[in-house]
Amino acid sequence: MSLWDGIDEFVAVAAAGSFTKGAAALGRSTTHVSRAIMLLEQRVQAQLFQRTTRIVRLTDTGRVFLDHCQRLLHDRDEAIALITRGGEPEGELRLTCSTAMGERFLAPLMRRFALQHPRLSVVVDLTNRLVDLVSEGYDIAIRTGTLADARLIRTRIASRQFLTCAAPGYLDRTAPLDAIQDLDRHEHIVGTSTTWKFKQGDRQVLYKPSGRFRCNSGHAVVDACVSGMGICQLPEFYVLGHLRTGALRLLLHDVRPDDEPIWAVYPQHRHLAPKIRGAIDYLRRELPLEMARTHGEDALTSGS
Repeated sequence: MSLWDGIDEFVAVAAAGSFTKGAAALGRSTTHVSRAIMLLEQRVQAQLFQRTTRIVRLTDTGRVFLDHCQRLLHDRDEAIALITRGGEPEGELRLTCSTAMGERFLAPLMRRFALQHPRLSVVVDLTNRLVDLVSEGYDIAIRTGTLADARLIRTRIASRQFLTCAAPGYLDRTAPLDAIQDLDRHEHIVGTSTTWKFKQGDRQVLYKPSGRFRCNSGHAVVDACVSGMGICQLPEFYVLGHLRTGALRLLLHDVRPDDEPIWAVYPQHRHLAPKIRGAIDYLRRELPLEMARTHGEDALTSGS
């Protein structure tokens, strides 16, 4: 008896919610599927389904077991595809990314990537929650900053700048701002990052802003900045359009921090999957180009 015996049958019945439909999906008889699952339950010494004449439901043990079995079958099929189909991306690719960056860049890029690979389906989950890739079954996360999870591999695919800005109307009625310490005399608009970063020579300088308006939406923060509420520091894609039009002015550019890396992060055991490798190569090639097209080469020259 193989350790795989009953796994395909179990996943098929769980997906279909019926022994008959599960058997039809596999092209096997209902008798075969019922016996395979019965033997599997004996082997794991647990009941996987609650059975009645009208419905089939997973037990609590069955739900936990299903998650693992689905990943096993997924990895098995990908391993076979790697050998037999020349590494063509296929199956379901699940990615997660912060909402703002995902809407602006990731979702359009992955739509184009999916169009290039007809056997691939793509699920893009945009959330500002820190997703556990391993336990929640994601293939790739797009993240920034410092990463510490030893279960994950990271690949740098692009970088982004943080810019400090204020509206001309605000600056006209307030004290001059020529150095980091001058920020103490100004109003601050605070987003998800509670620390602003600058760089003087080879030294990183951290500044903790405080202000009357805080919001975890970059769009709300930049709107407040344009309205004249104070100074903000945000990733460039939020503010460059306003810099071009003159609605915002660039501040403290001579102490701007180093560019922050943008990472593609993925579980260690997934790094050979064609869909993972293909998506990361595509993002490494296309994301910097997409960001450059969006930002424009002259954006930074529009501030003072």
